[in-house]
Amino acid sequence: MKLIASLTSPFARKIRILLHEKQLPFELVVDIPWNDDTQVPTYNPLGKIPVLLTDDGECIYDSRVIAEYLEGLPGASFIPEDWRERVTVRRLEALADGIADAAATVFLEHKRPPAQVSETWVARQRGKIDQGLSALAAALPEAGGYLSGPRLTLADMAAVSTLGYLDLRFPELEWRDRYPGLKAYQTMMSCRSSVAETMPPQ
Repeated sequence: MKLIASLTSPFARKIRILLHEKQLPFELVVDIPWNDDTQVPTYNPLGKIPVLLTDDGECIYDSRVIAEYLEGLPGASFIPEDWRERVTVRRLEALADGIADAAATVFLEHKRPPAQVSETWVARQRGKIDQGLSALAAALPEAGGYLSGPRLTLADMAAVSTLGYLDLRFPELEWRDRYPGLKAYQTMMSCRSSVAETMPPQ
């Protein structure tokens, strides 16, 4: 398998963590969708990453669909079989992904000429980030540990990828000061080799 991704994308990192945890061999192909020479649209008509190229030549996107595909392959499972537990994990994944999406939107908006930046739009996205972090912190068990149940799930992979992206793009948010539970959670997650080995370059 090949995974087309950038090293900074939180959505791609989620999948890289999942691949590591399932111990599935893959080739990482780094491609930046914003570069003029990008090949991403060849595999995903929407021009977004990540894209998984399967061994039989199928192109799979986006990250949630890729995760569903990988769950069907041999190895440990990170999406519960019980439908209620599955919904909880996927809901928390959607929450983390939504925070990351809002953060990426703010980052890209500030790539525009200053006169064209919509501060109203930026404020709306920052509101999503703040509300999302509050909800994510509230989802943590009081005793610490993983987001949904006693073991690692896809929700954790999405959450730690999003927190890492906020550190990379918006260190001024200082979210650890406001959410000590998330700070402890990220510290715990960072001890996993799959998380440490996929840290985005600073």
